[in-house]
Amino acid sequence: MTRDLPRLPLSDEGLRGRHLLALPEGVEPDEVEVLAASRFLNARWEEPDADPTGQRARPLTAALGIRIGAARPQARVLRLNRHSTLTGPYAVTQADAVALGLPVTTVTAFDVACPRDRGVRPAPGGDRHGLKRAFPDGYPNREEERVLLWLVAAARRLGGAVRTGQNGVVLQPDMESAIDLTVFSDRWVEPDEALAVVQRAAPRARLSVPTSEWSGPMAGAGRAERHTLAGMPEPGGSGLRDALLEHGVLDPDERRRLAQEAAAFDELMLAAPPAAESYGVLVELGVDGMVAVEASEETALPPLLQGLPWTEQGVVAYRVRWEPMLVEELELEKPSFEHRVARTRSAPVVQAIARALHAAVGGEIADEDDFLIAPDDL
Repeated sequence: MTRDLPRLPLSDEGLRGRHLLALPEGVEPDEVEVLAASRFLNARWEEPDADPTGQRARPLTAALGIRIGAARPQARVLRLNRHSTLTGPYAVTQADAVALGLPVTTVTAFDVACPRDRGVRPAPGGDRHGLKRAFPDGYPNREEERVLLWLVAAARRLGGAVRTGQNGVVLQPDMESAIDLTVFSDRWVEPDEALAVVQRAAPRARLSVPTSEWSGPMAGAGRAERHTLAGMPEPGGSGLRDALLEHGVLDPDERRRLAQEAAAFDELMLAAPPAAESYGVLVELGVDGMVAVEASEETALPPLLQGLPWTEQGVVAYRVRWEPMLVEELELEKPSFEHRVARTRSAPVVQAIARALHAAVGGEIADEDDFLIAPDDL
């Protein structure tokens, strides 16, 4: 395919000042389009101009960036939004890759145009995406940050790399560095049912519950001290009515009435507690940490799921997250060898749980970058 593509224009003086998305063999343009639509709501290929014969490009040749009757192949423009575009794919020779510091596996690249918007020097700390390393004098802001974070996520998903403009730092994210998954569904399952589903994939799973249960107010709470004419308090503790007194409820009968209403409400909640709005399931992995499953209502959906018939009445997110022993290593661009080994051993557990949940509740599976994944690909 690359022989039918225009070559990356290294003679363009502005090219080295723009960001590049570099991709290995086998990545098709429509894969980049799908990832763009997963993050940018209005991402689309711009309509090609009519060719010199007066005809429009055929779908297959359009996918390859070739126009019928054109003197030479043309790069296409994938618009992310009003301000940012990707132009390509361009063919990249091994010599081109070496000249730009790109991985030698690079065979195609997209030229990225977006606003330059830099802020202050990045604060010390985690740099999972490598952007602090790439921009030590001024961290990208707003649109440029959004585009760069998407470029890194797309490179991680597709096995590519990102060359940042002006300073030429190359970011090559590890494809295995993001293992968390989320199942989006229109079906809510109660904690016990979810536990049974998770245990099919991880038998040692257990519900995440508080270490102690609340059993109502403490004995004696709500009984205010009543003073005799001699100034001595009657038997009984302080409590809710004393708190009401401190907040300006001076009438003792009113304090007593409010305390009785609070006690009645406590009894009602203990007798018929409200249904859970969120819950968690934990799977202990020993030295590899744990996997946490968190179920809750979700309102911020990936763009590809917005407006679908099954998402209009509300969506539940079942998030399957890996928590290593040293959680701070999650924010490192290059974590330790021990972390990577634990992550490799934990990934199959995360995937098995996500598959089991999807089989039970349906919907869609997304990775932690909100890119959708087919269950069969896990």
